Amino acid sequence: MGKYFFLGLLLAMAGLPLRAQVSYFAPSNGLNSPSSSSLSSNANDATSSDSDEPILTIKKRVDEVNVLFIATDKHGKFVRDLGQKDFAILDDHKPPQTIVNFRRETDLPIQLGLLIDTSGSVRSRFDFEQEAAASFLQNTIRPNFDKAFVVGFNGQSQMMQDFTDNTNLLSVAVHNMHDGGGTALYDAIYRACHDKLIKDHEDRPSRRAIVVVSDGEDNQSEFSEGQAIEMAQRAEVIIYAISTDDSGLILRGDKVLQRIADATGGRAFFPFKMKDIKNSFAAIEDELRSQYVVSYHPADFEADGRYRPIEITALKKDLQVRSRRGYYAPRQ
Repeated sequence: MGKYFFLGLLLAMAGLPLRAQVSYFAPSNGLNSPSSSSLSSNANDATSSDSDEPILTIKKRVDEVNVLFIATDKHGKFVRDLGQKDFAILDDHKPPQTIVNFRRETDLPIQLGLLIDTSGSVRSRFDFEQEAAASFLQNTIRPNFDKAFVVGFNGQSQMMQDFTDNTNLLSVAVHNMHDGGGTALYDAIYRACHDKLIKDHEDRPSRRAIVVVSDGEDNQSEFSEGQAIEMAQRAEVIIYAISTDDSGLILRGDKVLQRIADATGGRAFFPFKMKDIKNSFAAIEDELRSQYVVSYHPADFEADGRYRPIEITALKKDLQVRSRRGYYAPRQ
């Protein structure tokens, strides 16, 4: 009797419509390819069915944290010969429970997004910036190892070239951009992180980075600066910013670029002369190959979705460390 009851229960459960619950949503006007619509489906479509349906929530607890960081001397030069004992690490203001791994990742695979502001406000140096960006991709992306995508954004984000290791395709995508329109910087960052770079934690971390070329003057975004930064932190993406402002002054947009870079462990560049733009790209290329990575289990870890600050300091005098400032714990 119990056997038939159990079989009937299974059959009844099989008839229930189940759907997965996701942690993030994709805006309806996300990144667009030149010939199609958003890279990810609209969350409204995913949840438009009857609200009374049972929801199957699938979540994976992750309590190992991977942090990539760089160390520089007092002259700003990378220091690549340090060991675990040369650093102190705090996660949520406490030393980690255990250090799982520490190593120098000077040749880590890169997943890179290049976001170029094509709005009317960047017109003065647009052609030169395209040349510098294309050269950067040629020098950085290695076939069968690294991947990059190219997005042009003004009032909307346009996917010019999806992930590829073909630098010729990437170069063509950069040169196919045309300037004009408003600026939705925060939307471009949010959607690039959400649609292309967010992923589950990996056994071996890859380098997930975005290079933004913009004046930082946002006037059309749906998302805020804070939401863009939070999505980058959730995706564990480091953002490098190259300002297109050539006024020689520190303007509001420059401060925005600086805050975004600081919050994600990246760096902001403010080239005044055209030759400095190429130097900025070269500095980013060098930094992408000069990382340390530490993997650890945090102390008193709880899968509560809370933001946990990270602090890594060098124990040797005159050394500076730069890393992302924290992460969001998964929600169990």
